[in-house]
Amino acid sequence: MHYLLISFSHHNTTLEIREKLALNDELSLKKCLHQLSSHNSINESMIISTCNRLEVLCSVQNVLESTEYIFLVLAAQANISLVELEGRADVFENQGAMHHLFNVAASLDSMVVGETQIVGQLKDAYKFALDNKFCDQKLSRAMQYAFKCAAEVRNSSSISSKPVSIASVAVAKVKSKFESIKDKTALIIGAGEMSRLCAKHLTSAGCKCVIMNRTFSKAQEIAIECGETVRVEAFEKLEDSINEFDFIFTATGAPGSIIKKSMAKACSFERHWFDMAIPRDIDDSFISGLHIYRIDDLKDIVSENLALREEEAKLCYSIVGRYTQEFFEWLQALSIEPFIKDVYKKAMRCAEVETSRAMTNGYLPKEYEAQALKMNEQVLKRFLHDVTKRMREISHDTDADSLMNAMTYICQKDNN
Repeated sequence: MHYLLISFSHHNTTLEIREKLALNDELSLKKCLHQLSSHNSINESMIISTCNRLEVLCSVQNVLESTEYIFLVLAAQANISLVELEGRADVFENQGAMHHLFNVAASLDSMVVGETQIVGQLKDAYKFALDNKFCDQKLSRAMQYAFKCAAEVRNSSSISSKPVSIASVAVAKVKSKFESIKDKTALIIGAGEMSRLCAKHLTSAGCKCVIMNRTFSKAQEIAIECGETVRVEAFEKLEDSINEFDFIFTATGAPGSIIKKSMAKACSFERHWFDMAIPRDIDDSFISGLHIYRIDDLKDIVSENLALREEEAKLCYSIVGRYTQEFFEWLQALSIEPFIKDVYKKAMRCAEVETSRAMTNGYLPKEYEAQALKMNEQVLKRFLHDVTKRMREISHDTDADSLMNAMTYICQKDNN
């Protein structure tokens, strides 16, 4: 068994490619996972699809065959050439796969290092795959270790002490353009975590906000949480009202744009629209005084964030490295236990056979059979105690796989 992870992110892929790869609804996600699980070399799979990344994590029998098949599935699903995908993807296996997964979980691979949303997104992706029976023990072990690693990074460093996210970076961009936003108005479209964070950051800066969402009650929940400076309006009013606001922040799961080019009109005041969705919510529009920002346009503030957190990140990377090593040591230790149990079972069967032989040949009186069996078992247990203790110790060595294969071969040969 091997771990395989194929990664498309803001590091290696353009916004347009990520937009095509995005699996934002359960139907398309389930369809893609079903296709992956149909391959005889892929045992388990899960997919993390967010605004900045698509990660395909699998437990596989054959890395090369599985990698080729995953690229074929993604190319067909996204209508992107195979050459384009293969040229952009980062492909990791085993230790590399776990190291990357733990980096992602700890938000060290995020555009905004230390952002707090990624763990929740990973948990959702894992739960979806588990509930739909696309993943089982192998990926569950990896994900539980990833969550433990992320927790230690948060608890052992201050990298997440000032919670940041794409939403907070977008609001920071707005603040950098104006001395104050207290007299400004903002429209927030969507009712997910990104919208909730936008509303909180904007209202704390004194900006008046309106929230729209297809499900009115979900928008109301955010408004109640943020206070009376936030009101809710029906989503049907979107086209009539978008040109009234200084700022628009949108992060929906819509399959296509919800603000069409024809809806944007010229205004007498400067406007800033932030599209934080994948696929994009806002069409390109070239109107004087209208500034449209995509996720990738926020990288200047993100770079400042990285510089400020560089020292903390060094500590976090060392934690990720340690967890990667410990994970594979733990897996190796798990694999040794069934082998040791099997050795003991074979030894006890030998004790039974030899005790029965002694009784049959008349070496001992029949009434001593139970005591003889117990003595044989104790002799074998005493001998195996030191042997199995040493086996557990070597399970952490780098050459443990070779030693285990040799031991398995020897025991099987002895059994033949």
